[in-house]
Amino acid sequence: MAEKKNTKWKDWEKKRRRIKGRLKIGSQPRFVIYRSNKNLFAQVIDDVKGHTIISVSTLDKALSDLLSKAKGNIEKGKIIGKVLGEKAKTEKVDRVIFDRNGYKYHGVIKAIAESSKKAGLNF
Repeated sequence: MAEKKNTKWKDWEKKRRRIKGRLKIGSQPRFVIYRSNKNLFAQVIDDVKGHTIISVSTLDKALSDLLSKAKGNIEKGKIIGKVLGEKAKTEKVDRVIFDRNGYKYHGVIKAIAESSKKAGLNF
């Protein structure tokens, strides 16, 4: 019996490439979310210039007081989204392309997206 050659990682990479192919990269800055087992990362990237405009994560020392009060990852996601939205206002970024990076729009990913919308980002 043949072994399955696709792993969870390869399936995720395939989905991620498919999603990124549909995005209109370069027309606007891209709002990317990455979720590891322990931390959350969100950043706004200018693909034309090839640099990161804004980045926020659960590892930021400036956010450690706020994040320590959060009870779960969804609350941490709301804090990260709010902070990223506020930083985007100061950098004069108002419209972005949302890149969920192959994750379902559910739970933490949804919390980050919704709170950044409330803070002023438009998708």
